[in-house]
Amino acid sequence: MPRHYYALDLRDDDAAIAEYERLHRPGNVWPEIAASIKTSGIEEMEIFRTGNRLVMVVQVPHGYDASAKRHVDDPMTHAWEALMDRYQQRLPWAETGQKWMPMKRIFSLTETLSADLSAKKI
Repeated sequence: MPRHYYALDLRDDDAAIAEYERLHRPGNVWPEIAASIKTSGIEEMEIFRTGNRLVMVVQVPHGYDASAKRHVDDPMTHAWEALMDRYQQRLPWAETGQKWMPMKRIFSLTETLSADLSAKKI
């Protein structure tokens, strides 16, 4: 199942980071938001943090268009995103309107090992 990776920063403020984490603990994410994510076809979503940098991993079925809108266009989604914007800041290279930036994979151990084995057979 394909996985997509995205990056975003939080404001570099300990209290804001703590509140953002609190809002993402089980039982604190609004049920409508979790349901909307799942209904959009996303199988799993995880967010990791180091410092104020976030990395989101989105697992989707084959054929899912990761560039497609992931949430239903509804008032709850807009309200959640407005709340999250209090804590988030865009990456410096983000264009106007971009929030979570897609990450480019630059290394795969599996592909590297396969290439090494193929090269030895030549």
